[in-house]
Amino acid sequence: MGVTIVFAILALLASPARGPRAGNAPGRWVDSWTTAQQQLESGHALDAADLRGATLRQIVHLTLGGNQIRLRLSNRFGATPLRLAVVHIARAVSPASSRIAPGTDHMLEFSGSHEVTIPPHADYVSDPVQLAVAPLSDVAVTLRIEVAPQEQTGHPGSRATSYIAHGDLISAPELPEAKAVEHWYFISGIEVAASPEAGALVVLGDSITDGRGATVNGNDRWTDILAERLQSKPNSRNIAVLNEGIGGNRLLSDGLGPNALSRFDHDVIAQSGVRYLIVLEGINDIGMLTHNGDVQSAEHEALVRRMIGSYQQIIARAHTHGIKVIGATLLPFAGSSYYHPGPASEADRQAVNEWIRASGHFDAVIDFDKIARDPDHPDRLQAAFDSGDHLHPSPTGYAAMARGVPVSLFACR
Repeated sequence: MGVTIVFAILALLASPARGPRAGNAPGRWVDSWTTAQQQLESGHALDAADLRGATLRQIVHLTLGGNQIRLRLSNRFGATPLRLAVVHIARAVSPASSRIAPGTDHMLEFSGSHEVTIPPHADYVSDPVQLAVAPLSDVAVTLRIEVAPQEQTGHPGSRATSYIAHGDLISAPELPEAKAVEHWYFISGIEVAASPEAGALVVLGDSITDGRGATVNGNDRWTDILAERLQSKPNSRNIAVLNEGIGGNRLLSDGLGPNALSRFDHDVIAQSGVRYLIVLEGINDIGMLTHNGDVQSAEHEALVRRMIGSYQQIIARAHTHGIKVIGATLLPFAGSSYYHPGPASEADRQAVNEWIRASGHFDAVIDFDKIARDPDHPDRLQAAFDSGDHLHPSPTGYAAMARGVPVSLFACR
C-alpha cells in the first residue's frame, strides 16, 4: 500500500506540466515593446461612438525578437471594466499601414478564453502564442470593442498611426476605410520568449524620450535608434529598449501623466526582464517653476534639492531590484517659446547636471547636455539638432543622442 503511494507520487512528479506554456516554456520573458500609460484627456480620447462595435488596429515597433509572444493590455485608469470581445496579433507589413502579413494573424487567448474583461485600474497579460517576430520588426494588435469604457487608458504620444473602423474586421488584411489617429489605446506591452541571458533597458523620461519632434511612423526617437545600435553589436543584441517617456512628465508633480516617482513601480519595476534604467527627467520641473513668472531664489534652491532627492529615490528603489541606473544630463532649453527660461532656470539645470555627473550617485552617466548643446551658446541646442521649438531635438538631434550612448554599458551577461 505504502509502496503504491510512493510510486504514484513519483509518477505524478515525473509527468509533464500542464497549462498554456507546457512543453514550450521560454528561457525568459522579456518585454520587447512598452509604452507608458496615462488617462487620456478629451483631446486624445476617442468618442464613445467611435469605439461602439469597433475594430481598433494598432502598430508597434519591437526591439527584441522571439518565436513566442504575449500581449499586455491595460485598463489602469479606467473607472469601469474594459471588455474586449476578441484580440488578434499579427506581423505588420509596414509601420505606416494597417496591412498585416498574410498567414501571421493569431487570435489571442486569456486563460483559454478568446474574450477578456479587465477590471478597473488593472493590467492583463494574454496567454502565449507561437508567432516568430524579428528584432526591430512591426506588429499589429487588433482589438474588437463592443462598448467604450467610461475612462480610456492609453498613450497619446504614439508617433504611430492607429486605425479604427466599425464592424467586425478583426482578421481583415487591411482597413482602408478606417479612421486614423496618432494615439495608442489599451495596449501597454509585448513580451517575447527570449534566451536566459536576455534583458531589458527601460528609459524613464518626458517628451524628449517620448519623441516629440520625431517622424510619425518613422521610429526615429533616440530610443529607437539606440535599439538599432544594440542590435548591431553581438554583445548587446539581447537587450530590449523600452520607451517609458510621457510628454510633459515631471519628477515631482503630475502633468499630462503621473509624476515619475508615482509611476516608477508600474513603468520600471513591473516590466519583464529589466536590468538597466536610464533616467532623463527634470527639464519640465525646472521650466514649470517659472512658467508663470519669476520666483525667489529660495524656491529655485528648494526645487534643485527636491529633484536630487527624487533621483536618489529612483536609484535606491532600482538597486533594490538589482537594476543598474544610468543618469542622463538635462538638455539645454534657452529660447524655448513655452518655458522662456532665464538665468536662474539655467543655473538650476547646471546644478542638477553637476549632481548627475558627480561620481557616487548614478552607476553611469550619459552626458546628453554635452552632446546636444551649441558650443558657442551652451544654454541652447545646436541648430542642427533643434526641432524648432528650442526644447525638443529634431530627428537629427535624436540620432546624435543615440550615438552618444556607450553600447558597452549594456553588454549581455
